[in-house]
Amino acid sequence: MTHVRRSFSLAFLILVASAAWAAEPETYGEGLKLTSATSIQEIVSNPEAWNGKTVRVEGKVVGVCEMKGCWIELESRDMSRLRIKVEDDVIVFPAEAKGRWAVAEGTVSVHEMTRDEWVRWQGHLAEEKGETFDEAAVGEGPYLLVQVQGTGAEIG
Repeated sequence: MTHVRRSFSLAFLILVASAAWAAEPETYGEGLKLTSATSIQEIVSNPEAWNGKTVRVEGKVVGVCEMKGCWIELESRDMSRLRIKVEDDVIVFPAEAKGRWAVAEGTVSVHEMTRDEWVRWQGHLAEEKGETFDEAAVGEGPYLLVQVQGTGAEIG
């Protein structure tokens, strides 16, 4: 009887784990419309070519805005990173998204900054993460803020 109970318990655990694995991704904003993804590496290596274009990108969520949930940072399998910024209080990404796989859509935005603007931006990012920022570590330009103005996402 003990062997039967152990087999049943093991089968039940496998079933529960399979159900959790197969759970539907959560949809945010307008969801997804495009069917093929653009490589994050392709966007960040040639941002001007993508500026103003609507893209679908995917990657592991490696960062989430802790203040308002207004952005997620995705990292692709090749370790390229790109921020997906959404309108404050319209889409709110949960902190629990970190570590999960996400697919997001939106328009690539490239904003050239002065060194002073870049320093302020980098200081802001460090403050959000609770890290210290060393202005001396900022190299020479150009200083480009490249991100996707997100309209929708699915997080698995």
